Amino acid sequence: MSGEDWQAFSDRVAWDAAFHATCDAVERPDAAALSLINDRNASVLVAVSALMDRRSDPVEDDSPLSQEVARLDAKLNVLMEIVNRLLLPQSGLPPRMPLRFNAAGAVLPWHGLPPVGQPVLLKVHFDVCRALPLELPGVRLVGPQDGKGFIGFEGLSEAVRDGLERLVFRQHRRQVAEARAQARPAEGVPDAM
Repeated sequence: MSGEDWQAFSDRVAWDAAFHATCDAVERPDAAALSLINDRNASVLVAVSALMDRRSDPVEDDSPLSQEVARLDAKLNVLMEIVNRLLLPQSGLPPRMPLRFNAAGAVLPWHGLPPVGQPVLLKVHFDVCRALPLELPGVRLVGPQDGKGFIGFEGLSEAVRDGLERLVFRQHRRQVAEARAQARPAEGVPDAM
């Protein structure tokens, strides 16, 4: 089973970055607890997606309406940062760890992970909304042999899986666009001969 889980993870686009995250051994959640986790995760994914999309859209229109929307957006960003700091100050966050994840699972450092076969709960805090962690129940499985561990997610609703896939895909697309923009020479600058 774990080989199939690893293959399903490896075949998908994944978000690879350093996140404030924890991975703790837990009892498998019952149906009611899993339903609550999925409901919270769906809300977190909507909030994170909205905040990330809003922050990444450049304003190219100079119309008064666009300028006013940009000002409101900036004010909302400040308000969100204040709320994040009040609800969960930087000192209250878990340390950052390298994490690669998608809707199938996550790869993270072995250090501190429970043994293979142990149910776990991975909590990921996004910078745009630190106070609302994404809670991903799963099980520690056999994965890569390079000092990292693999968590296969279990019990995620279809809505949460779809939300994760969209979030990861948009982040991947954003990273590709940024890499292309950096690779292009500056417009209007003549090439050196």
